[in-house]
Amino acid sequence: MMGRIEFRMGKVMVSVLALVLSTELAAQSIGFKQSLAQYTVSERSIAKFYRAREYRSFWTGPTAQERARLQALITAFADADMHGLPKARFNAEVVLSKLRAANSQSALGQLEAELTKVFLDYAHAVRSGLLIPSEVDEEIVRKVRYSKPLDLLEELEASAPQAFFKSLPPQSRQYMGLVKEKLRLERQVAAGGWGRPVRATDLKPGEQGAQVVALRHRLVAMGYLTRSYSSTYDRPLTAAVARFQSDHGLAVTGQANKLTLEQVNIAASERLASVMVALERERWFNQPLGARHISVNLTDFKAKIVDFDRVTFETNSVVGAADDDRRSPEFSDTMEYMVVNPSWYVPRSIVVGEYLPMLQEDAASVEYLELRDDLGNVVARDGLDFTSFDEDTFPFGMRQPPSPGNALGLVKFMFPNRHNIYLHDTPAKNLFGREVRAFSHGCIRLADPFDFAYALLAAQSDTPKAVFQEALDSGEEVQIDLARRIPVHIIYRTALARPDGGLEFRADVYGRDAKIWQALQREGVVMGEITG
Repeated sequence: MMGRIEFRMGKVMVSVLALVLSTELAAQSIGFKQSLAQYTVSERSIAKFYRAREYRSFWTGPTAQERARLQALITAFADADMHGLPKARFNAEVVLSKLRAANSQSALGQLEAELTKVFLDYAHAVRSGLLIPSEVDEEIVRKVRYSKPLDLLEELEASAPQAFFKSLPPQSRQYMGLVKEKLRLERQVAAGGWGRPVRATDLKPGEQGAQVVALRHRLVAMGYLTRSYSSTYDRPLTAAVARFQSDHGLAVTGQANKLTLEQVNIAASERLASVMVALERERWFNQPLGARHISVNLTDFKAKIVDFDRVTFETNSVVGAADDDRRSPEFSDTMEYMVVNPSWYVPRSIVVGEYLPMLQEDAASVEYLELRDDLGNVVARDGLDFTSFDEDTFPFGMRQPPSPGNALGLVKFMFPNRHNIYLHDTPAKNLFGREVRAFSHGCIRLADPFDFAYALLAAQSDTPKAVFQEALDSGEEVQIDLARRIPVHIIYRTALARPDGGLEFRADVYGRDAKIWQALQREGVVMGEITG
């Protein structure tokens, strides 16, 4: 018989004309089963799920459990845009329309199969992301955790539907904060953004004029300043600029220099895109980080030790330069040990790309580097004609022995990985004072490596400084194992939700987030009509 089922979308009750069958036997009609089998045969996991339940309905039948599942699915689709997912791909109205149109057992079987497929699509997207990271950029080597289709269906079957759907997105404070800030930014964009850009390259405290007013109005719209009619770069404006600089990873001076004004003038719509990219990145990263872990945000140029969600140590860092062969990759691994007074075994790409041309020009150059054969023996340079070699035939490796001038400084922190990336000291201390610190060959240089070592060793020694100093004073290469291995996460975030509310932004130093945003748009993610 025909009946009426009501669903709630937000605060609105929606009545849907659907096929409600009068008996259990009728609900499992041959037409329904044949249609369901036909439309699931190409999906092995789905077919297995329905075979195990003898092709009984999971969404479209008359039971209270099925109605609750369908209600939860429709509600989730209605909220898909909140997570930055494609509106057209997860469309509650389309589901309702198909329910209205299902006027036969065959059509209902087809709809049953479609609902399961679109549910799995949604579950994967909201839990693990729409995109495959390495397909967007090969340097995003993020191992995403994907749920098996059968596991998702069985998990839903065993759960309260609304609670299950709420559990699908990342439950981290960062993700939930980004969702909240996305909604706030969308309202700002709809209201016209942050107003006119500032047409100046440098503004200083004490100055007056139209561009000071434009700066003031823009910072008011961003929430950094209360509204006033002053045209002077006064003390409140200076303080607001300083807060803005702090939230954007800039040198905190209170003076609106060129770099600061470039960030001030970025449109609200562009910031919204950064937040939506950050949501996708959080979905890729939907996994336990470790009670104690190390986090290096490449865009923030900082390395942090985090204990139980609280930053307990932080230091400035230098990351890979924005060149094709020097950018730092994104990945996670586990720190196992540190090496005090390390040797630097020069990567092959640097040996043949940088040092071989120098040796061809002057055989006595880079004398602080040893030549080594395949057995590790030191090779004398006398009698060698470096011009007879090219990058393919050069037969030697190069090593810099331990010394204060070693490229790795006096300590390196090892989490062995195929990228040959690690954290280390450096003799080039002058670079840590720069606002943009992308200069290395890919490894992460630390401004305060000794203090970083002490913080790590404090977990296994009552005298961490003494343990480290003894190894350092030996002048020899010494390995200190960590009693407990520590997860290391090299991440890339241009939008970050603060724990106390609000957002911080960083520059897209490698252009990766721009690629992700383009890929999300190709998947159907939209922001709607937006302005500056």
